Order: sequence, then structure tokens, then C-alpha cells
Amino acid sequence: MRLILSFAALYLSVVLLQLSNGGLGPLDVLSGFELAFTTEQIGLLGSAHFIGFFIGCWSAPRLMGTVGHSRAFAAFTATGAIGILAHMLFIDPYLWAIFRVASGLCVAGCYTVVEAWLQAKVKNENRGRMMSIYRAVDIGGSFASQLLIGVLSPANYVSYNILALLCCATLIPIALTKISQPQTPGAPRLRPMLAIKRSPLAAAGVVVAALSGASFRMVGPLYGTEVGLSFDQIAIFLAIFVLGGALSQYPVGWLADRYDRRWVLIWLSVAAIFSCLLTAFLPSTNATVVMCNAAFFGLTTFPIFSVAAAHAHDFANADERVELSAALMFFFALGAIAAPYTASALIEAYGPSALFLLIGTGHITLVIYGLYRMGVRPTVEDKTPYIYAPRTSFTIGRLLKRPKDEK
Repeated sequence: MRLILSFAALYLSVVLLQLSNGGLGPLDVLSGFELAFTTEQIGLLGSAHFIGFFIGCWSAPRLMGTVGHSRAFAAFTATGAIGILAHMLFIDPYLWAIFRVASGLCVAGCYTVVEAWLQAKVKNENRGRMMSIYRAVDIGGSFASQLLIGVLSPANYVSYNILALLCCATLIPIALTKISQPQTPGAPRLRPMLAIKRSPLAAAGVVVAALSGASFRMVGPLYGTEVGLSFDQIAIFLAIFVLGGALSQYPVGWLADRYDRRWVLIWLSVAAIFSCLLTAFLPSTNATVVMCNAAFFGLTTFPIFSVAAAHAHDFANADERVELSAALMFFFALGAIAAPYTASALIEAYGPSALFLLIGTGHITLVIYGLYRMGVRPTVEDKTPYIYAPRTSFTIGRLLKRPKDEK
């Protein structure tokens, strides 16, 4: 029972973390629009978040080793709360970018602590059940955080204060758990070239996944504003993207375990290209059309990271799992840093449809490269089982233990 309660505390912290920092990105976009920030400045905020995310992924294991899990979690949470509260004290896009670095640092650091804690407590006999709940909690929190935009007023101190309160509340479950802190795991070495050595296609796939997800989440509200959606509709627009991605995980996983994963990646990208073209060229004044396209876009793009990660692990040894997961996260972070600013600059120059033309171009490149890689080497016969891989920290590979390695 105590073990179950300790997991519940960690899961609750994840939900509160998602609500606070997950809601900050779209709120910043709408607030920046209200405060007359330029489109490029709004995109810079999203890129700054992922700069902080990368720093947090890299530094969190080392901080845990110095001060312990609970103190590291408190430090990261405090950093995130300060970053949120400072928004309404200094109305400047470049200062906001610094504050968003703090929020990215908070997200990556807190997830690293939670996942290291889970890894220390989970056992092989309950790993599958606990990880299924963790994935559901992660997606559910992300879904709910997007809906917050419908009730938070942009450029309003109260709105940012509510998010800061939620961020502070993230501390409560961790602080009150009676379970002793686990031993600090060793920080994974960051070897980006390992991903390229094992699967260049997987490395390209996670970059395209970052291009799709980061630009949509961080700049999508700007697109919604440009095409005339209300704040309530923008909240649904973002949430339905997450819902579409969640619904696609099981069928895509089933396909990825039975067929060549490169074909699965290619056909997902083909469908994503079709989705981008529909969104870019169909009449965007019809809210129903926009919502349906968002769901289809999430359905086709959300699983790409997990399929690419599974393909990379097909070619890895058991002792490379953790470092390979970290390497894939590194490439995801690079794509996520570049995507929001690039997308916002294109929207500034060519209008809202440029967001989806950029994403479509990334998927066209992935299709071409995937077809090329299929001619270079065959796929493996003994594949690792497909696992939904959250893009949360460099240590997620410790939790995603592959049954293949136990044979």
C-alpha cells in the first residue's frame, strides 16, 4: 500500500506540473498577442522554453547527486514558479524569454526527479502497470493543461498567479510522501552520435517529431488567433491535438510491431503531409474544419517520436538503452529549440498557413530520407516491442525497460 501511495504522490506531482507549465506556453502566446509582441518574439518564447528544457535534462541528474531528489525537485519547482510570476512584473519579450528558460528548466528537472524516483521503486512485476498509468497521467495532464487557456485571461496577473500556485502545489505530494529517497542513479553520458550510428532515420524522425509538436504547441495558438478562433476554441484546438495523438498510440504501436517500422514512419509522414495541406489550404474560417484537422494532425504526428525511438532500439544492445534514449532526446531538443522561432518568422512573412507548410516540408524530407534508408540496409527480424516514449527527460530510458533484453 505504501508503494502504491508513493506512486500516487509522484503521479499527482506530474499532473500539477503539466497544468502549470503546460498551460504557460499557450498563455504566453495569447498574452504576447495582446501586448503587441511581434510574431517572431512570440516564437522566441517557445524556443527559449526548450533551451531551458535541454539545460534541465543535462543538469538535473548531477544536481540530484549533490543535494538529493527532494531538494532538487524543490529547486526546480521554485525556479519554474519564479519564472511564471515574473511575467507580469516585466513586460518585455526578451525578459519573458529568460523566464521561459526557467520554465523549461523546471519541467525537465522535475520530470528527471520523478522518473528517477519511479525507476528506483518500480519492479519488473509491476513495471508495465505502473508505466501505463504514468503514460496516461502524462497525456491526461497535457490534455487538461491545454483546456486551461479557455478560462485564463491573457496578459493578466491573476492568470499567471494561478499557474504559479499550481507549480508550487507540485511540491506538496513529493514533500509529504513518507517513502525514503532512492539512491541517485548515475547520469547517462550524452553521446548524440550514438543515435546516428544506430539509426540515422530515427534521429531524423525525432527532429521532425519536434518540428511538428513544438511548433504546434508553442505557435499553434498564434495560428488559432490569426484564423479567428476564440480563446475557448483555441483551448479545444490544442487539446484535441493531444487527444488525437493519444488515440493513435495503440493502433500505431500494433502496426509498428508487425510491419517494417520504416514503412510505418513513412506512412505516418505521408498522412501528416496530407493533414498539413488540408489545414493550409482549406477554408480556415470554419471552426469545425480547423478542429477536425487538429485531431487528424495529432493522430498522424504524435506517435512519430515513439516509432522512431523503437526503430533505433531495434539496432541497440541492452547496455546502450539509456544512452540511446538520451541521444534521441538530444535531437528532439535541438528540433524543438529551432521550430517555434522558425515557424513564427514564417507566419510573420507569409501568414498563418506557413506553420503547416513548414511542418509539411519536414515530413516530405522524412519520407524521402526514409525511402533512401530502406535501400541502404534491411530491417531487423527480432524487434523490440513498441513503447510509447514520453519526451520528458534524458533518464526516461531507465523506465522504458525492453522485454527483449530479458530473454
